Formats: sequence, C-alpha cells, structure tokens
Amino acid sequence: MSEERKIKVLIAKPGLDSHDRGAKVVARALRDAGMEVIYTGLRQTPEQIVETALQEDVDVIGLSILSGAHMTLFPRIMELLKEKGMTDVLVFAGGIIPDEDVPKLKEIGIKEIFGPGTPTDVIIKFVRENAPKRR
Repeated sequence: MSEERKIKVLIAKPGLDSHDRGAKVVARALRDAGMEVIYTGLRQTPEQIVETALQEDVDVIGLSILSGAHMTLFPRIMELLKEKGMTDVLVFAGGIIPDEDVPKLKEIGIKEIFGPGTPTDVIIKFVRENAPKRR
C-alpha cells in the first residue's frame, strides 16, 4: 500500500519585484503545515518558473507579485504550463492585484487570488483542499 506523498509547492516571484517578505511568510507557513516547499527567489521569468515546476514535479505553484505586471506575467506562465502539459498543477497568486483583474486571472486558470493580510491558515486550507492527489 503506497502512501500519498507530501504536497509539493513552488513559491515563485515573477518579474522585477524586489520585496519578497510575503512570499517567504507563505512558503514558511506551507512548510510548517507539512508540505514540501521550493522558493525560487526574486526576479524569475515565466520560463524559469515553469521549468523549475517541471523539474521539481510540483503539485502547486504560488505566484507572488507586487509590481503590477500580473496581467502580462501570469498569462505567460499559464500558457507555458499548458504547452508543457502541466494542466493539473494548481496555481494560486497573491500580492497587489486589483479586484477588477481577479476574474480575468481566474478565467486563465489561476484558481485563487489572496490579497495582502490573508491569514496563512486560509492559504494552507485552500492548498490542502485543492492540490491534486498524487502517490
């Protein structure tokens, strides 16, 4: 009988943001909740993020952005995931994202958007309930 593996999460900072405290807080909270977490560091391109997700065989990608470039970077990430056949990866985002952009981002496949101040237990619960089950 095989056990389910730990949920594997990639926390990524696309674009030119230079502030990553929120991403690190989320990464630490997910790790402390028993998940395997990989943090990309700052200034990642969509190509780097998707390649890391592919190489690490992640279940979940959490994107953190503050720069306002989410409507350019997020669609590119989702396009690359589709090209690589990674449509089963759960993608969520957080940071400074205007309310009017949320429906557009959900349309392209980002499952949830968490704004500043979201309690980490809300994010943990979301990931646990929505991550694909793998053995």
